[in-house]
Amino acid sequence: MLIPLLVVGLVSAAIPQVGETAPDFTVKDTGGTTYTLSEMVKKGPVIVAFFPKAFTGGCTRQLTAYTSRYKDIEQAQGQVLAFSTDDAETLARFKKELKAPFPFIPDPEGKVVSAYDVKMPVLTVSKRYTFVVGEDRKVLKVDEGKDAIDPTGAIVACPLRKPAAAKPATAPAGNTPPIKPEAPSK
Repeated sequence: MLIPLLVVGLVSAAIPQVGETAPDFTVKDTGGTTYTLSEMVKKGPVIVAFFPKAFTGGCTRQLTAYTSRYKDIEQAQGQVLAFSTDDAETLARFKKELKAPFPFIPDPEGKVVSAYDVKMPVLTVSKRYTFVVGEDRKVLKVDEGKDAIDPTGAIVACPLRKPAAAKPATAPAGNTPPIKPEAPSK
């Protein structure tokens, strides 16, 4: 009996850490739009923000902070997906009340919450976590608890994407700049 429990423990999910690959997902927000993490990270870093319950004090502070700092997130070319195990109707009301400009993702069965191993024991409710996920789904930053309420660390962790490297310009033939002669040594 103990051996199967140990095996299950070894293969169960673990909270993704900095440098690891974040679990991929395809989800729908409260408005029915579909998001796939592996596609989103091609456009810029994604802040995957888990919160326990809509309309509660800590969650309201967390999502209000992300709403008020959303312009900073956009300047860092970041995107936000806010996850909760609340149903779509509850999250739609919460998003509207907060005037949040980013998608709220209902995960009532806790599939994504479980994939990231941020489910509270016994309850199908997520713990408060944020993951900044960059190119190739690499985790760039993880915040939990009260640290996940303030978006500052997540914003700073969003790397600005560099434009494609331009080829160095070559001087046209015959227009070589003159070489400055060296001063004679004394």
